[in-house]
Amino acid sequence: MSRYVLDHHLQGEKNRLALMSQLLDPMHRRHIESLGIGRDARVLEVGCGNGSMSTWMAEHVAPDGQIVALDLDLSLVDDVHAPGVEFRQGDIVTAPVDPGHFDFVTARAVLHHVADAKAATGNLVASLRPGGAILLIEPDFLPVSVAEPIKVRTFWSGWLAWSRERGIDYHIGRTLAPRLAAYGLKEIQGTAETAIYNGGSQWADYWRETITELRGDLVQSAKLNDALIDAFLAQCADPNRWVQTIAFTAVHARAPGS
Repeated sequence: MSRYVLDHHLQGEKNRLALMSQLLDPMHRRHIESLGIGRDARVLEVGCGNGSMSTWMAEHVAPDGQIVALDLDLSLVDDVHAPGVEFRQGDIVTAPVDPGHFDFVTARAVLHHVADAKAATGNLVASLRPGGAILLIEPDFLPVSVAEPIKVRTFWSGWLAWSRERGIDYHIGRTLAPRLAAYGLKEIQGTAETAIYNGGSQWADYWRETITELRGDLVQSAKLNDALIDAFLAQCADPNRWVQTIAFTAVHARAPGS
């Protein structure tokens, strides 16, 4: 079975997931609403995390729809008994979920850190019924290539080198459209959103917690050192420093057929 680099049992993972939900759920909801998912839709969310999006979607397809929420580890789901949601433990890399069954499939921040993104994408597509819609949201760290000052840009260069060594693809966002096109999907469209934030904000808190959690592994990898990490954390604490980090890329498409 696949595993996450940011394991669910790390000390700060529950809080990190909560922050991620606060930061990304509004964007995710906007994209879903723009697709006009029906009240009787059969919906699959892969990589459900704490379950915030699945429980929200359940309210929008009740009482006639169906929500299946899949994750490698359900231990951080806030309410595994949430009305209208069937939580399942499973690995999208190994197989589709109920092949050909779902009207709508979505996954957010999953493909960039699974063992085999090609297999996972194929299994997500295979879970769609003919004519069903898919929405994928993944990061692209393009903005950090011009980060200032140079010490912070060097930090991000080390972070990306570490991530590649760990099998994480932080530039996968730009590949979503061609990945879906390769499976014959139609009506492919997408956008990218980049948060602009300053030190002390929720995004800065997210990065401070993440880097603090991983600091030992980052230093041990020799891709980063304590001085670079300290410079980055100082920026996270400085309300006068405004930055951009990730272009979150959202791409949706539709399976052929009726």
